[in-house]
Amino acid sequence: MAQITMRQAISDALREEMKRDENVFIMGEEVGVWGGTYAVTRGFYDEFGPRRVKDTPISEMVIGGAATGAAMNGLRPVAEFMTINFAFLALDAMVNHAAKVHYMFGGQMRAPVVFRAPGGGGRQLGATHSHTPDVIFAHFPGLKVVSPATPYDAKGLLKAAIRTDDPVLFIEHATLYQQRGEVPEGDYVVPIGVSDVKREGTDVTLVGYAQGLQVALQAAEKLAREGVSAEVVDLRTLRPLDMGPVVKSFQKTFKAVIVEEGYRSYGIGAEVAARLQEEAFDYLDAPIKRVAQFEVPLPYSRDLEQAALINADRVIAAVKEIL
Repeated sequence: MAQITMRQAISDALREEMKRDENVFIMGEEVGVWGGTYAVTRGFYDEFGPRRVKDTPISEMVIGGAATGAAMNGLRPVAEFMTINFAFLALDAMVNHAAKVHYMFGGQMRAPVVFRAPGGGGRQLGATHSHTPDVIFAHFPGLKVVSPATPYDAKGLLKAAIRTDDPVLFIEHATLYQQRGEVPEGDYVVPIGVSDVKREGTDVTLVGYAQGLQVALQAAEKLAREGVSAEVVDLRTLRPLDMGPVVKSFQKTFKAVIVEEGYRSYGIGAEVAARLQEEAFDYLDAPIKRVAQFEVPLPYSRDLEQAALINADRVIAAVKEIL
């Protein structure tokens, strides 16, 4: 298998799906001639033409509404928001229309739209451009929310998202575009709503996704040098949330630390911890710990930003509190 970046994996998935299905098209700010803010769609305009690669006005409300409308009329749009921080402007189209038409019309109408959105901190983009608001979107039934941590999962999950008849928010952590990993040649999909064990262990369960998963893996590697065996579970999908591998791991280790880049209050970690308590209370040997970014707007200063974000040392400290 080839070693490629997550950026390349996402680009390959888009290209292959556009070749496979003529109803798939791309739209968003600067996705055409410019090739996308993070160069994911570079060359697509020349390859597929303006009919299937559409530059839009600088209006997320327009992007979200037009994409949802196109999906309701039989197309399969992949709409790119330049950053998830701007997706709030498209929230009405996403949660009041795309996420609800199948239910409200008794199954007679669907909205097979994918909203791509780079997100997360760590790039010195300032407080307004560094949100990790994943939990907000995952709150709404009808909208699937996916956030991969590896190139393999990114390609397979994006293909699955494009092929499903449900609306999907596909969140790409901006610091992971250069993350490299093995990706097989040929067609494959990774099913939406299936968590995955990325590292086996026996002493403690680390749960994460996207950048949180990478931080958890770094912590597990350091813990192994100290004789602590950490199992790492990648959620991959936030809605629907697959707790099966998490519960199974917890039943083996009896301890868990949940790692997320979003805020600790009302976060993904809170949801996972609540479900663990509900589904595996008898296996609880210690408090379930959560590691998240500090509850401040992310600073522009690199040192202050990094201090506010999650890191392996904070995960290790949380693990040692419950061993």
